[in-house]
Amino acid sequence: MANTTRTESISTPDGSYDAFTVVPEEPNGAGIVLLQEIFGVGEFLQDRAQALAGEGYVVLCPDVFWRVERNVALPHDEQSLATAFGFAQRFSEIDPAVTAADLTAALDHLKRLPEVTGLVGAMGYCLGGRLAYELAVASDPACCVSYYGSGIAGRLDVAQEISCPVLFHFGGADPYIPAEDVEQIEQAFSSRDDVEVHVQSEAGHAFENSFSAQFSNPTATKESWPITVSWLARWLTGSAAGGAGAGAGERA
Repeated sequence: MANTTRTESISTPDGSYDAFTVVPEEPNGAGIVLLQEIFGVGEFLQDRAQALAGEGYVVLCPDVFWRVERNVALPHDEQSLATAFGFAQRFSEIDPAVTAADLTAALDHLKRLPEVTGLVGAMGYCLGGRLAYELAVASDPACCVSYYGSGIAGRLDVAQEISCPVLFHFGGADPYIPAEDVEQIEQAFSSRDDVEVHVQSEAGHAFENSFSAQFSNPTATKESWPITVSWLARWLTGSAAGGAGAGAGERA
């Protein structure tokens, strides 16, 4: 018996939207809201959802762009990049409070699923890395994992509103996120031993996306993914002893 997939419907005051959902063959009781890149809930995000389900998590991938365009799932190629940026621009024009409410609705929906009997976390890539951070500000995930989230340095004024453990991943050669931004994030959370910042020094943006020849960095992925798996186990199931790494500012 393999992992099963289904579409959940997330209710908001303005209507409902879809969420691709993966239920593991052997659930561990915990859940993860997994938030998309600008390409939508496509092959990469679904692949990561399956990988997380393989670790025992129920994974819910909300259709973040639903107010702009429903069920976006673009190929990870140069031709689609301009289209993806167009969707992201239109999405950025939505009231942030509305977006936060949509994300919170997804988190609350996941908590109510019958297969979820334990803690629920938030995780995201690129745009989703920023949104996972925003969800940690607006709501109460048990932990947060943010992969190369753009714009977080500009939102550090609300960092103190995050009470859950946070794991940040960045690429040291990311053309979209300056090293100065990463340093600001490290400094903002330097007093917290439940926040870690890991930088893959040779990696660029979106290094974990194996479906994109433009961005993929298998070496960085091999380093970062086990850190994420350990972090999630530690904070969602309590099954990993100790920390996921050496603490804030570690650079691989």
